[in-house]
Amino acid sequence: MSLPVFLAPSLSAAVGERLELAGDEARHAVVVRRIRVGEHIVLTDGRGVSAECSVESVTKSALSGRVLAVESVPAPSPRVVVVQALPKGDRGELAVEMLTEVGADVIVPWAAARSVAVWRGERAAKSLARWRSTAREAAKLSRRSWFPEVTEMTGTSGVVGLLRDAGLGVVLHEEATAPIGSLEMPTEGDIMVVVGPEGGISDEELAAFVEVAGPVRLGPTVLRTSTAGVAAVAALLSRTPRWS
Repeated sequence: MSLPVFLAPSLSAAVGERLELAGDEARHAVVVRRIRVGEHIVLTDGRGVSAECSVESVTKSALSGRVLAVESVPAPSPRVVVVQALPKGDRGELAVEMLTEVGADVIVPWAAARSVAVWRGERAAKSLARWRSTAREAAKLSRRSWFPEVTEMTGTSGVVGLLRDAGLGVVLHEEATAPIGSLEMPTEGDIMVVVGPEGGISDEELAAFVEVAGPVRLGPTVLRTSTAGVAAVAALLSRTPRWS
């Protein structure tokens, strides 16, 4: 059984050292997960370094433990960047959760022309915070050493710029003739997937994207915006050393 994982952003550890976890993560460990003295947990900085610890003391708002082992994992390569159009309701958090679990490294919220959801002002800040919190919790549950980055929201021109810089740019479109399995995988650079909104990618957006990337289809069925990116990332990662 995998050990429970907790985030310690400034983690610096050596075997035999005593570490303390405080704040919200410690309260979650003690109150929600009911971690007790003698149990083993993993602390990670979300940037590749993890430490297995034996818990030695617990209070209501903190715990401390002795480091038993330290592991440093290199950053995933190639990186997978997913541009996710803003879905309605809680489907945004669902998409972020599943993308994190499957292995996306960067998630970019995109205000597409046909997005039903609109992020403005205080709502934008709260929605972005929920996406980031969802990614963090999903990364812990899936035992990731590297947590994904959820960037600030971007517009279509920003997506075009990202596609231009990618090693492989993929735009999911139900009317595309090329299947995703026909793509030639890059030897360097990021793999980038663009997922449209419920209403689909507009003609103007598609015209801008095809200047720098080719549209592809996943299969004979049309997937929801909250699941299409997950299927695409899985299909692409299965052809990289990350899943070999």
